[in-house]
Amino acid sequence: MKKKMLMMFLAMITLMIYPVSAFAADGPATPDLQIGLDTAFTFLAFILVFFMQAGFAMLEAGSVRMKNAGHVAGKTVLTLAIACLCFWALGFGLGFGNGNSFFGTTGFWYGGDTQAASFDNALGFSDVTLNVKFLFQMAFAAVSLAIVSGGMAERAKLSVYIIFGILFSVVIYPVVAHWVWGGGWLAELSMQDYAGSTVVHLTGATAAVVATILLKPRLGKFNKEGKPVIIPGHNQVFTVLGVIILWFGWFGFNPGSALSPMGGFFGHVALTTNIAAAAGGLAALIASWLYFGKSDIPAMLNGVLAALVAITGACAYVQPWAAIIIGLVAGAFTFMTSQWLERAGLDDPIYAFSVHGIAGMWGALSTGLFADPDLIEKGALVGKAGLFYDGGFHQLGVQALGVAGTFVFVAVMSFIILYVIKLVIGLRVTEEEELMGLDISEHGTYGYPEQMKLIAESESKTRK
Repeated sequence: MKKKMLMMFLAMITLMIYPVSAFAADGPATPDLQIGLDTAFTFLAFILVFFMQAGFAMLEAGSVRMKNAGHVAGKTVLTLAIACLCFWALGFGLGFGNGNSFFGTTGFWYGGDTQAASFDNALGFSDVTLNVKFLFQMAFAAVSLAIVSGGMAERAKLSVYIIFGILFSVVIYPVVAHWVWGGGWLAELSMQDYAGSTVVHLTGATAAVVATILLKPRLGKFNKEGKPVIIPGHNQVFTVLGVIILWFGWFGFNPGSALSPMGGFFGHVALTTNIAAAAGGLAALIASWLYFGKSDIPAMLNGVLAALVAITGACAYVQPWAAIIIGLVAGAFTFMTSQWLERAGLDDPIYAFSVHGIAGMWGALSTGLFADPDLIEKGALVGKAGLFYDGGFHQLGVQALGVAGTFVFVAVMSFIILYVIKLVIGLRVTEEEELMGLDISEHGTYGYPEQMKLIAESESKTRK
């Protein structure tokens, strides 16, 4: 029975990926068949992107101390709940509904395919049914919010994350998505951001760094001389597994953004995504080796993620050799900036701004350098060729404008929201609550109750 189910599953995947001639050798696909293939392909991509939250849960939980692990992992499920409901109510309409150059004004309280007329101006939606388009874009919104969670780790009140998460999912992320993907002013300028280096990653990372600054460093992160103290995560194996899951999910993120298996262009996107990630991991590992004198595993993991972030916007526009360069630069530069920002006094527990923000900026700018005109034509992509293909500085200028506009908008909006929350209820847990851990102070139980009991007993004996 299990063998039959496995064979049926493999057959379904094969039919979604291989050309439509597998169904109809005598002629082209019918419209219904085309819609079915594109929708099935995109739904599979949605599943992969949705599953990336498991990667975030393991990565972030493994990167914090044991006393906060349950809290951080649980916030990932909370992230999904907030993103799902907020995107359904207002986010999808603001991001992809018909409207003006800044936000959509139709399609709120999404009611299904019957609202198709409210989304006529949205870009890149091919023949996929509207319900699956909604699910796919909702998963992207959840990834952006998950990045914010990392910047708040180990000292922010859960209520603060809930309030900010709701407002981020309604008034911040959808607006940027509309600018680039929903027919907004950056779309009109033909900004190149295939799967979201700017829209998803820079947006989430900018909000995260504003929260990190306003929350201030964790207790004990800096010594009396102001030098950073290493606070290692409690489980490096978790972080490794988290990165592998995220790397796997990225094949829904980037190739899935083709929204169709037809023509096989998604294969090129998968190739550039994969080799960029590999290059980023090696570059960061070597950089850490040169800097510390030892090869640092967390640095390598962040290098992989930084390269994936960077190639996300460029994956459809660049050749494999350029993808390797993009990954190498992202991996090495992310390691250097994370060290510099930490020495400057920024306590970013999972290096969210370096991995998703700095790398997101580099990824957005890289298409202005490496965008191949043949790929733009073959993939029916927007924008012009990059500087290294005799395209001049035009596309590079558009990319830089998009990066600057996104960063300023998200930073200002995030600061206003968080500062108001700070004035009303405060952003941070008390010193006592932080010392005992957010697992127990926010939820009344530890993620590792047996181990924490042993630690408490050991500390009690030491004090005696």
